Amino acid sequence: MAEKIKLTRPELKRRRDRLARFERFLPMLKLKQQQLQVMLRELSVQVVQAQQAMDQVTTKLEAYQALWADRTGLPLEKWARPERVITSHRNVAGVEVPVFENVEFVEVQYSLFGTPAWVDQALEDRREQNRRAAAVQVLRDGERLLQGELSRVIQRVNLFEKIMIPKDREAIRRIRIKLGDEMAAAVGRAKIAKGKLAKVLENAPQDAKPTETSA
Repeated sequence: MAEKIKLTRPELKRRRDRLARFERFLPMLKLKQQQLQVMLRELSVQVVQAQQAMDQVTTKLEAYQALWADRTGLPLEKWARPERVITSHRNVAGVEVPVFENVEFVEVQYSLFGTPAWVDQALEDRREQNRRAAAVQVLRDGERLLQGELSRVIQRVNLFEKIMIPKDREAIRRIRIKLGDEMAAAVGRAKIAKGKLAKVLENAPQDAKPTETSA
């Protein structure tokens, strides 16, 4: 349904003011969109690199796979699981993005003499795998946050650029045409009224001149 526009001077002012706000805000939105896109590209590269680093440790752990299944009576998987993932945050175009810092693991104690020699290295490698997996997850969380914000910004850019600004410009054009027609009509009526008045004055009887008398 076409928008019903009030063809009045107050509506013209309202539309002009709103259009000015849209046109002032749109460049800032586009700048934010560019910043988010650049950061997302950087994060995408970091995710690939972090995933590759995790895959390297995973390949290294394959040598322990059969031994790991033996478990040696120790809760190795539990010990290798992160107890806490430490992150900080940085602001990217108004979005608080998590930054991976480190991972904390539970402290463990076991007999070095009563366990196979490979347990120390296998546990360390498994923890490193989990550490790098946590880094990948934090990066992906950042990607998700930035992608969500980028989608919202693109929607607003499209709304302003393709709908609101053209709509207000068209409304302003129509109101100006209407007001211009009204002004022209008013001028025309004034000219007609002036012409009629001039004819009335022209056809009106003149006052009789006073007669001269001799002394």
